[in-house]
Amino acid sequence: MIFAMTTEITSETVPAPRPKPLVTIKPRRSWLPSHPKEVWEFRELMVRFASRDITLRYRQTALGVVWVFLVPLLAAGVLTFVFGGVANLPAPAGIPYFLFTLAGLVTWTAFAQTVGRSSGSMVANGALVGKVYFPRLLLPLSTVLSTLVDVAVSLALLIVLLVMSGVHPGFGVILFPVWLVGVLAIALGIGLASGALMVRYRDVGFILPTAIQFLLFASPVAYTVASVPENAQKFYNLNPLTGLLEGMRWSLLGMTPPSAGLAAYALGMSIAILVGGTLIFSRFESQFADVI
Repeated sequence: MIFAMTTEITSETVPAPRPKPLVTIKPRRSWLPSHPKEVWEFRELMVRFASRDITLRYRQTALGVVWVFLVPLLAAGVLTFVFGGVANLPAPAGIPYFLFTLAGLVTWTAFAQTVGRSSGSMVANGALVGKVYFPRLLLPLSTVLSTLVDVAVSLALLIVLLVMSGVHPGFGVILFPVWLVGVLAIALGIGLASGALMVRYRDVGFILPTAIQFLLFASPVAYTVASVPENAQKFYNLNPLTGLLEGMRWSLLGMTPPSAGLAAYALGMSIAILVGGTLIFSRFESQFADVI
């Protein structure tokens, strides 16, 4: 009787085992801001962020997605007038200056929009960053997906105009993804670094647009590298976008390919900038929720 009673009391007082948590949040000790496996698990959220970005961009506009076609056409027209008309710079033989400029804008669109959107993604989503847990790297990565939509539209428009003008790319077109990935790597690296700094220093939001505007004229977007004085080309080629722009035009327009050294330097710098931006983002990530 006593034994049975003791057993009954013991079974009632022993607490049930607690279920294990689904996610355990721990501080990162790696140079990566998020584990690749964790980013992959949240991939659907990243797609949602990109879809929301595209929707908000053209919501409450009279022309809607028509702006996706108008913006590159208007930009190419203005740059063609300034550099081809006013400055009277020559275009490669057999290629209309407008198409030459539009091909450069495909590269520039991928770069400028990725930098601008990824750098401001943390501040623009401050409420989410401060209250909800998810890999912070998803926000800048989602801007790359939304930017690729604009790049795809500009590229499709360019292909149609190239067919109508009788301009055909050569075998270099197979390397087009390599140049595009290099441009996106540079842009994302700059965006990660500036986005992390912008959380604490809002001055970055004022400096960055001016720097991008300056870089537009310091890169061969609407003119050839041959137009640059020879004594300045050595310093001009230090800009990694120079080699990538030359490679993109070689792939799309069949122009002269960049030298092996210039291409290797541009792609190497793209990797270095991406790694450097990721390190800076990882260094400041733990402070986002407290500072933003």
